[in-house]
Amino acid sequence: MLGDTTSGDTPRGGGTGDRPGRRALILVENLSVPFDRRVWQECTTLRDAGWEVHVICPRGTKRDTEREAVVDGVRIHRYPLRAATGGPAGYLREYGAALWHTARLARRVGPVHVVHACNPPDLLFLPALWLKRRGARFVFDQHDLIPELYLSRFGRGKDLLYRAVCALERLTYRTADIVLATNESYKDVAVRRGGRHPDDVFVVRSAPATDRFQPVPAEPGLKRGKPHLLCYLGVMGPQDGVDYALRALAKLRDEVGRSDWHAVFVGSGDAFDAMVELSRSLGLADQVQFTGRIPDADLVRYLSTADVCLSPDPRNPLNDVSTMNKVLEYMAMGRPIVSFDLREARVSAGDAALYAPANDESAFARLVARLLDDPDERARMGKMGQERVNGQLSWRNSQQALLAAYAAACRNRTSVPARARGAAGIASKITAGIKAGRRPRR
Repeated sequence: MLGDTTSGDTPRGGGTGDRPGRRALILVENLSVPFDRRVWQECTTLRDAGWEVHVICPRGTKRDTEREAVVDGVRIHRYPLRAATGGPAGYLREYGAALWHTARLARRVGPVHVVHACNPPDLLFLPALWLKRRGARFVFDQHDLIPELYLSRFGRGKDLLYRAVCALERLTYRTADIVLATNESYKDVAVRRGGRHPDDVFVVRSAPATDRFQPVPAEPGLKRGKPHLLCYLGVMGPQDGVDYALRALAKLRDEVGRSDWHAVFVGSGDAFDAMVELSRSLGLADQVQFTGRIPDADLVRYLSTADVCLSPDPRNPLNDVSTMNKVLEYMAMGRPIVSFDLREARVSAGDAALYAPANDESAFARLVARLLDDPDERARMGKMGQERVNGQLSWRNSQQALLAAYAAACRNRTSVPARARGAAGIASKITAGIKAGRRPRR
């Protein structure tokens, strides 16, 4: 067993951080930690409130590669994981391996007061339920709406896999004691579709760490000899709109007649190679640079130099109700934004962005040109974005909501509620596999 543990007795309830030995276990499958910035901010918030924090997550490929580590007082347990390839079947293989490793490492961590599971996928309720039946409270941190994600990626709303992801979301909602939502749209889904009481759903918005995102002097050399720099930051998956951005840039050149810019795309993901190839096929290879994932210091250099930042997420069932981290990071750096007109994009950015009609690449290109021609407007919008991030969208507000959610989770501890018992049969199968020491095929 790693680190100090409590006695063999079942953990008991109480407040957040008001007693020694309070232990939280955070389960993550989508990214490594501390690379996952939202999860890391939650970890350090809980640590500062007196919790002993453990995290189970995949190993990174270029960072977060150690099997076990203690980072700033947070104990991190990592497992090897091969990212999905080949469509839905690949995700099933990935998630099966992740579940086995998560359950194995959860046994090593031992008794905890709170198990905090972050989706995707909506499968982590299984090890969470195993821990819950041993006295833990379950906090479900809903980073994504998986049914909407499935529709956005695969476009099929009546097949078996879609019905399965809807059922898994329902089971996760039913099993959780408390739900964390990233915005009010997600809270509405938890209440309306998940059947949760509004008092059990806490909005914990993702917010950039403003101490890490501070502008530095612009570096004209990053513009590759052009007057202007355009910047995209974020994941490059099928639903993230990098293809829309590239086609809009081609229209900026061909329809608007503007070639006085260099564009840099920072980040990686499933669609990275396809996006590099698309840029070549559009004749943009000389004007568009793909960096992959880069250190924060280099990211800050690009954002500090950028004249306009791009948020090209197309309207689809997921994006319209999701808060995009890149938008908040652009705002923290004082950069003006061009976005498609999405409900939660407007909630986050307000007047710090210009909004093109949904999925209209020509209109997107024209708005980029408009900002390139108006440095005063760019400065005004950037200042407004910084003020929003430092005020109503700051992590300080999210910290308060997170600690309130933990206090609610630990209050009035009871036995496993009836709504969770329906999932117990599923959990018993994975528990039996854990005890038998079986490992899934890879």
